[in-house]
Amino acid sequence: MSNLIFQGSVPVFKQMLGGLSDVLAKAEAHAGARNIEASALLQARLFPDMFALTKQVQVACDFAKGVCARLAGVEVPSAEDTEQSFADLQARIQKTLAFIEGLDPAKFEAAGARDIVTRPGTPKERHFTGQDYLLHYGLPQFFFHVTTAYALLRHNGVEVGKKDYMGAY
Repeated sequence: MSNLIFQGSVPVFKQMLGGLSDVLAKAEAHAGARNIEASALLQARLFPDMFALTKQVQVACDFAKGVCARLAGVEVPSAEDTEQSFADLQARIQKTLAFIEGLDPAKFEAAGARDIVTRPGTPKERHFTGQDYLLHYGLPQFFFHVTTAYALLRHNGVEVGKKDYMGAY
């Protein structure tokens, strides 16, 4: 029997982070070709109360590594949100990919039934089974931030399409 929790997490995060990396590379090239300050794209928002592009990428990476770590029953690695350039964001994506690619698929064997607690000890504490955490919380959160990063760049004239968003599969 295949490990559905592993298959529904690590390969999906890898694919989409790869697409996000490619979209960011196109954004950097777009800025350079048009003499646009990189910060104009990195700090772009769809609306003033939404996260800027840089934060969208940071949070997408946080969800990818956090969801995988919790499902695998290992400690979630911390990361400081210090990225200020496309190169910094690419490095964060690569670090996230290295972490999730390094997780042993066997650690996901009982993950579907594992108790996952978000925001422990706070009024917003929630309990999930591993399966519900992945399908109803982790993946939707991750996709929201990846999609918003894509939309920010597309809105700002970067020539990307659905194929770029999807990454290699």
